[in-house]
Amino acid sequence: MSNADRGASDSGPEMVQINLRLSEAFLEDIDATWKEQGFNSRSEFLRYAARDAVKHPEFSREGWKQIAASEHELRSGDAELVSREDVVEMMNRREDDE
Repeated sequence: MSNADRGASDSGPEMVQINLRLSEAFLEDIDATWKEQGFNSRSEFLRYAARDAVKHPEFSREGWKQIAASEHELRSGDAELVSREDVVEMMNRREDDE
């Protein structure tokens, strides 16, 4: 593989190109998300998501599903926003129950 293929540069770590197969619908969701979140490109967003998954393995797949479901509910108007204080209070109640 040439340096052009690997994205080598003097300004940062060597980048390696990979291929990833996704459904068209999922790719559309990714494209909408990176634009909404203010990333400069799809690649930048995917690098960020992969780095976050590797650096924070304590976030389980089930946890991410719950976050995504909550986001969907908020965006569709099926859920209410709660304050930080309400969240802390709910968490404290759960700790007391254990």
